[in-house]
Amino acid sequence: MKDVYILAIESSCDETSMAIVKNGKDVVALTVLTQMQVHANFGGVVPEIASRMHTENITMVLEDVLKKASMQVSDVDAIAVTYKPGLLGSLLVGIEFAKTLAYVYKKPLIKVNHLIGHIYANALNNTLEFPILALVVSGGHTELVIMEDDYNFKLLGSTMDDAIGEAYDKVARVIGIPYPGGPGIEKKALEGKITYDLPRPVLDDSYNFSYSGLKSQIINITHNLKQKGETIREADLAASFQFVAVEELTRKLELALQKTHIKNVIVAGGVSANKYLRGQVKEVCDKYQAKVNIPDFIYCTDNAAMIGAAAYPLYKRGEFADFSLNAESQASIC
Repeated sequence: MKDVYILAIESSCDETSMAIVKNGKDVVALTVLTQMQVHANFGGVVPEIASRMHTENITMVLEDVLKKASMQVSDVDAIAVTYKPGLLGSLLVGIEFAKTLAYVYKKPLIKVNHLIGHIYANALNNTLEFPILALVVSGGHTELVIMEDDYNFKLLGSTMDDAIGEAYDKVARVIGIPYPGGPGIEKKALEGKITYDLPRPVLDDSYNFSYSGLKSQIINITHNLKQKGETIREADLAASFQFVAVEELTRKLELALQKTHIKNVIVAGGVSANKYLRGQVKEVCDKYQAKVNIPDFIYCTDNAAMIGAAAYPLYKRGEFADFSLNAESQASIC
C-alpha cells in the first residue's frame, strides 16, 4: 500500500505548528513556534495578539517544516488542519492557510477536532489497541472516554465546571506563580509537602469531575492568610492542590477500570506532560494490569504532529472538507 503523507497545521491557541506525518504514525518533520514568552507578559494568552502572531509566523513555519522534511507541498497527499475548539481568530489563520494550500496544490482538505488530535498523539510511533479508556486532560477539557475503534467514542464523564488545566492556571495565579501556571505548580509542588486539607470533589460513582470548589478553597485560604498577615506556604499549597487535583483523575480512572474491565489506557492533552500525573496514572494502571500509553513530552502540548495522526483515519475513509470550512470555538470529543 502506498505511503500517505499528510501536511498538518495546528493554530488553535498560541502555538503555530506544522508537521508532515507518514501513515498516521511516523513524524517526518515537526515545527512548533510558541508565543509563550510574549503572552507571559500579560499573565495569559491574549487572543488578538495570538492571531496576529500566527499570521506573521505561519509562512515561516511552513518553510521550516518543508526544509526539515526535504519535501515540497506538492509531495504530500493531503492538508489537515485544526478547526475546533480554540480561539476563533487563531483557528481561522490556520484554516484559511490550509484552504489556500489545498486549492493551489489540488490536495484534499481534512478537518480535525483538536481534542481528538490529542488522543491520536498516542498513535505516533505506537499502535492503538482497542478498546481504550482515554483520559483527556487539558486547559479547557477534562473527559473520560471509551474508544472502541478509530473515531468511535463513548463519553463516560466530563468536568462539570473548570477543567484541570484551567484550575492549575487559576491556582497558580492566586499563589503568585507566573504564567504558564501548570508547569509552575508542578515545579513548586516538588519543594513542598501535602499539609493543607482541601476538599475532595465528586465523591460518587459517576465519572464526572469538578475543580471549581477546589480552586475556590485555595482562593479562600490565601485570602484568609493575607487578612491575618500570615505567611502563605506556596510550595505546600501547590503540593496539596496537585495531590487532590490528580487524585480526582485517578479515582475516576480506577472506577472506570473496575467497571469496564478495559486493559488499555491512554492519557491525552497538555496536562499529560505533568510527571506527577503520569506516575499516579501508571500506579493505578499497574494495579489493574492495564497497559498505559502517554505521548512523548513533545507531543503532549499543542503540536501539528497529533493533527496529522488524527487526520490519517479520515483520509483512509475519504472524509474530506470543502472550502466552506469554518472555525468553531467550542467542541467536545463526542
